[in-house]
Amino acid sequence: MTKVWLITGAGRGMGLDFAKAVLAAGDKLVATGRNPERVAKAIGQSENLLVVTLDVTKPTDAASAVKAALERFGRIDILVNNAANFYSGYFEELTPAQVDLQLASSLLGPMSVTRAVLPVMRRQGSGKIISISSTASLLGFEFCSAYSAAKFALDGWMESLQPEVAPFGIETMIVNPGFFRTELLTDESTQYAPSSVSDYDERRAQHLAFWKSADGQQSGDPAKLAQALITLVNQPELPRRFIAGADAVGMVEQKIALLQQQIDAYRDLSSSLAFDVKTQA
Repeated sequence: MTKVWLITGAGRGMGLDFAKAVLAAGDKLVATGRNPERVAKAIGQSENLLVVTLDVTKPTDAASAVKAALERFGRIDILVNNAANFYSGYFEELTPAQVDLQLASSLLGPMSVTRAVLPVMRRQGSGKIISISSTASLLGFEFCSAYSAAKFALDGWMESLQPEVAPFGIETMIVNPGFFRTELLTDESTQYAPSSVSDYDERRAQHLAFWKSADGQQSGDPAKLAQALITLVNQPELPRRFIAGADAVGMVEQKIALLQQQIDAYRDLSSSLAFDVKTQA
């Protein structure tokens, strides 16, 4: 059965690879972005394609995109919450406005789009919601506090959403990619905190050099991740989480080991915190 996908941030980076893979698979696609002309030019022409304006930080855009999708294709089977940006820097130097923008794009935006899509999927009695998260949602990284905050919250929201919508035949999946060669680290997608605290100068310079040098050198191939999504969507059941990339698997395994160490280190103390049982005469 031909599926109808709605992908946010489909005009560049990982979203563009997702869009191309969907069309190559013969499915129908609602490709969205803040600049629809750019999205259309990047993807190319297809009778199975609808390009719609969608800034995920604007709930009215989400409602309009869903309406346009239904008018063209009659249903929405798969939502991919992909659009995001990256505000990098030490927490003390990140401005409140930058933190708000990070949360708006990477947490509140996916929530807004999902809120607009859920009534459609409930009426259908089926649907899949995929949110592109990060390994930064499972491990906190220095210089990534705002980004990790948004992604940790995204994962928590998605995990909680699944049991809420499962009775309606709706499935969810969190994707935690490692380092993929996308446009996330370009000047268009990454904003850095202003340099305002001299105590961070040396480490800040090292991190800035690392992130700038990493752009275009990441090991992960987003086209292969796109094909992996097609494979997973066609499974009898969507996995609740997909750790994407060998580097991501390694980092998550380290986190699991660290959590076990933290449990074991204070197991007796942790287990001694219940109310004492009173003996009765």
